Amino acid sequence: MTRSTTAIDGFDAVIHAPQRLRICALLDAVTQIEFSLVQEQLGVSASVLSKHVSVLMDAGYVEQHKAVRDTRQRVWLKLTAAGRTAYRGHVAALHAIVDQAQE
Repeated sequence: MTRSTTAIDGFDAVIHAPQRLRICALLDAVTQIEFSLVQEQLGVSASVLSKHVSVLMDAGYVEQHKAVRDTRQRVWLKLTAAGRTAYRGHVAALHAIVDQAQE
């Protein structure tokens, strides 16, 4: 297997969209995070974030659960095991693509 094939194998078009890549990066660093904190970090509206999270959930990469905190309903997000593997594989593929271009 060549390096270019290896890089392409890990590339994930679902994760590659800039906002979804940022969401995965945030989720990879934590066990779980509140939806509103992700929204704040990305600087996007709740509806934009919700659409990207839905794509990631449909792919099986993100799970959400709702819980009451401070008498308010909160939504928490976390990467699934498959999501963490896909995200890290995608990052490795990007590194391989960049490294190959610099050779």
